[in-house]
Amino acid sequence: MAHILSFDFGTGGVRAGVYDTDRRQMLGQADVPYATHYPRAGWAEQSPDDWRKALRQAGRDVLKKTGRKTVDAVCSATTASTVAVCMRDGTPLSPALLWMDCRADLEARETARLKHPVMRFCGGSDAVEWLVPKSMWLKRQQPDLWSKAEVICEALDYVNFDLTGEWVGSRMNAACKWNYDSENHRFIPEIYEALGIPDLPDRLPQRIVPVGGVIGPMRNEMAAELGLDNRPIIAQGGIDAHIGILAADTVEPGGMLFIGGTSIVQLVQLAEEGDVSGFWGPYPNALTDGHWLVECGQVAAGSMLNWLAGEIYGLDGPNYASLIAEVAKTPRRSEGLLALDYMMGNRTPYRDGALRGVLMGLTLGHTRADIYAAAIDSIALGSANVLSVLRARGVAVERVMMAGGIVKNPAWLQTTVDSLGLPVQVAREDNLSLVGTAVAAASAIGVFSDLRTAAKACVVPATEILPDPRRAEWFERTLPLYQEATEQLRPTLHQLARRQMGA
Repeated sequence: MAHILSFDFGTGGVRAGVYDTDRRQMLGQADVPYATHYPRAGWAEQSPDDWRKALRQAGRDVLKKTGRKTVDAVCSATTASTVAVCMRDGTPLSPALLWMDCRADLEARETARLKHPVMRFCGGSDAVEWLVPKSMWLKRQQPDLWSKAEVICEALDYVNFDLTGEWVGSRMNAACKWNYDSENHRFIPEIYEALGIPDLPDRLPQRIVPVGGVIGPMRNEMAAELGLDNRPIIAQGGIDAHIGILAADTVEPGGMLFIGGTSIVQLVQLAEEGDVSGFWGPYPNALTDGHWLVECGQVAAGSMLNWLAGEIYGLDGPNYASLIAEVAKTPRRSEGLLALDYMMGNRTPYRDGALRGVLMGLTLGHTRADIYAAAIDSIALGSANVLSVLRARGVAVERVMMAGGIVKNPAWLQTTVDSLGLPVQVAREDNLSLVGTAVAAASAIGVFSDLRTAAKACVVPATEILPDPRRAEWFERTLPLYQEATEQLRPTLHQLARRQMGA
């Protein structure tokens, strides 16, 4: 038997949990929020000091709640491509650039000119969100900050440094976001040189550890701050949504993990390298040896719905819940409207950070419920588009496990199932990242022989939801219109994005 302390650093805060490997369940959880700041259009920032404070508070809270004074291992997941700039002792030099920050759009586009073989792992170019384009932007636009920086890292690396005192990178993050050669386990200096950041590798964590690998013991000081009587092993984690694959047991090809929250991530694994142009990957060995991970997703999802209900409609919690119930009861009310869900650009399959949100077909007879329903439809159409293009690339999706905040919004949940047009397994565990990190840690300390075995043993229970045939047919007819509108409006949206960014 082992007890695992898990941390999931999301966009809005950190959640901590204690997992019992014998009972295969979380014994308790605790949440601590932190803030995101939006200083300019397209910018999004967080404070690494806030992560440190939240880690300690959430850790103490969940250990107290579960009565634990010792744990066997600790493992963390964080948002990907949330980039911290700091000194080697961990002192932040600036706010961290949050994953959704899209200020490096020009730099991301420049990565498409590279012809190095490793670039095929990311489909030929980097996303605007990733560490490499953000590093390019920092060196160009904030050269004084860049010259002072001793470490450029992901939020996960910062958290693991806080826990252990060691700068260590996750093979998952490096493979998926750093243009790291995960087949040959090495950085490629010529890529960074070609992009004008030859000094980036020296600032990155040099030791790369696979998911479920051992980083080392917890620092004495951290154990004392959390109230632990021992120094547990710190196991390597990874990207929050991607780690959820282990909890959903969608490790094998044919499975898809669909996480709907602030953003959406859809993840599949391939048995071998294949053409997945329009998506991110396939990344060799990112999660499990011998598999190729493919990352799909939508930048704005729950964040768009919350913005509409909160910032635009001014609804509090109970009134927002009433709006969701109204839309869930009459989902077809929006079928004369068409919205595009690109509030913070498009992640896949267009890989275009300069797309923007659109709402078409409005009349004076439409209500706020109609508009909210159209927003949900637009997100669902984006999800259907992902699945459609995957299938066109020859990727079979036979089983979908869905989790995240989408599960708490019945209108969004059912609409998405309808748009996909196939049965969906909905996880009854509300945080797959916490379970996934526990699975990784259990493998690291030898409770299970490897990640695949651990995933099968610890898969979370789920409930099946079926699509409504009538709504599924509407989405099938409307998807080509969504695709056509995207292409027709692209030049206009790009021009608007340039104006927003001050270009």
